[in-house]
Amino acid sequence: MGARLPVLAAALWWGSLSAIGFVAVPMLFAHLPTPAMAGNMAARLFEAQTYISIACCALLLVVSKRKHAEKPEEWAQAAMVFVIAGLLLALLVQYGVAPRIVARQNLRLWHGAGSAMYALQWLCALRVLWSTARS
Repeated sequence: MGARLPVLAAALWWGSLSAIGFVAVPMLFAHLPTPAMAGNMAARLFEAQTYISIACCALLLVVSKRKHAEKPEEWAQAAMVFVIAGLLLALLVQYGVAPRIVARQNLRLWHGAGSAMYALQWLCALRVLWSTARS
């Protein structure tokens, strides 16, 4: 189980980003009566996804090096920069960009920035999944 834990964490991280960002949220806007209702629910889903990202990244950081080992696990050597970048992107979107979107400040700018950061986080998670699955 210990050897598969990084793969499971990376898969949960990437899968949750994919399911929420590319399936659940678009369906909210397609099926709820108003964009305001969809936007409020989307904000809650993205917040929950941020907590999943934090948990998965923290777990990946913890298991990246075994006790008393001189160097990180093989997968971690290639993926650690993407774990940290993805974690920072998740935090930045949730606590920097999302409040501006909810407050409807310069909506086009902040929605575009948040979407770009979400896509970058998705790519980071994919890269980490790829690295953990190869090991």
